[in-house]
Amino acid sequence: MKVHFIAIGGSAMHNLAIALSRKGFEVTGSDDEIFEPSKGRLKKEGILPEQIGWNPDLISADLDAVILGMHARADNPELAKAKELGIEIFSYPEYIYEQSKHKKRVVIGGSHGKTTITSMILHALQVLDFPVDYMVGAQLEGYDCMVKLTQDNDVIILEGDEYLSSPLDRRPKFHLYKPHIALISGIAWDHINVFPSYENYVEQFDLFCEIIEENGVLVYNTEDTEVEKVAVKQQSRLKLKPYATPKYEVHEKGTTFYYNNQAFPLKIFGAHNLQNLNGALKVVEALGISSIDFLNAMKDFTGAGKRLEKVSETPERVLYKDFAHSPSKLKATTAAVKEQYPDRKLVACMELHTFSSLKKDFLPQYKDAMKSADKALVYFSPKVVAHKKLDPITKKDVFEAFGENVQVETETQKVLDFIEAESTDNMVLLMMSSGNFDGIDYNQL
Repeated sequence: MKVHFIAIGGSAMHNLAIALSRKGFEVTGSDDEIFEPSKGRLKKEGILPEQIGWNPDLISADLDAVILGMHARADNPELAKAKELGIEIFSYPEYIYEQSKHKKRVVIGGSHGKTTITSMILHALQVLDFPVDYMVGAQLEGYDCMVKLTQDNDVIILEGDEYLSSPLDRRPKFHLYKPHIALISGIAWDHINVFPSYENYVEQFDLFCEIIEENGVLVYNTEDTEVEKVAVKQQSRLKLKPYATPKYEVHEKGTTFYYNNQAFPLKIFGAHNLQNLNGALKVVEALGISSIDFLNAMKDFTGAGKRLEKVSETPERVLYKDFAHSPSKLKATTAAVKEQYPDRKLVACMELHTFSSLKKDFLPQYKDAMKSADKALVYFSPKVVAHKKLDPITKKDVFEAFGENVQVETETQKVLDFIEAESTDNMVLLMMSSGNFDGIDYNQL
């Protein structure tokens, strides 16, 4: 097979390109900008474009497929050439489905916890020597590529993102996978640039459930009332497997998980992570793996990258970083750290960085999201707001939206000054962002 990637440098696109190259496909690609780590990984595999920019000459009639990334625009000259030649054009998720339509597909969906639950399942399956293909939206420790596609494996685990598929295909990615086993972790309004109302956002999960294969399995979080409403509509068509936060105990080095009167020591912590673990357990049970084998396999799991990731620890201070940016993630992560370290001063810093989080109308969704912290700071960059072509927001807007005693800053140095001023012995520092506070090096910090 010969395939060409338009916008090969994207985090998901370059992983798929590498996976297909390793499968034996002839892979070419192009992009108008390619950054690390994509650049180095593509170069190592021998598929880094020779030059930056779009080149219609790369599109020829002997291509079997063109894969179009979200970064490309609808008027892309390579795309126009592919249409002219009648070459099949796929979005990233469409091609993932094309490569897995003869496999048992497991899709992990929800507004939060997708990457963590997916990585839990993959960790356990690896320990238990259960061969699977996979696609994960974030880089996980121990993997050099986050997409694996083989001829031999019968099962594929897919992280089901609800964002759009491509500039031509405005369907959410997780609508294209047609799972046999699906999980929904939670529904909390996100991506408001695409889904303008809460009702419209929830509807995407209804549509997702409708494309689950007949007599398939739906694993769902009963502690989320919106998820439960979506799930029960499918009770005559699907096998429903509910889950919730299990019984657990916090201890100094993690958590003890109780299941069927047995105790399982774990390295992860936080109610939301134990809830995620319970969801992952239900999924592997649907794959025919025993719950006891799964929990034993999870004893050394430390978490997904950038999800409550411990950066450093001394007797006086602990530093965690987390990807949390949406209100539900922010609230769960802050509460988890405070529960794990009840006797330490919790200093939490959060960056408003995504389109939704920087939109003035969305800010009230953050009310009380950091109330578990002893000291809290929220940072945003007016330059990023302008770059995203959003209406300006003020420090007062953010302060009032959070509805608690948070400090709001718009300069990176002020964030560092805040951390310095609040630093004491016996503290834990939690840095939450999908960015890096415009230049903070966590390892240096």
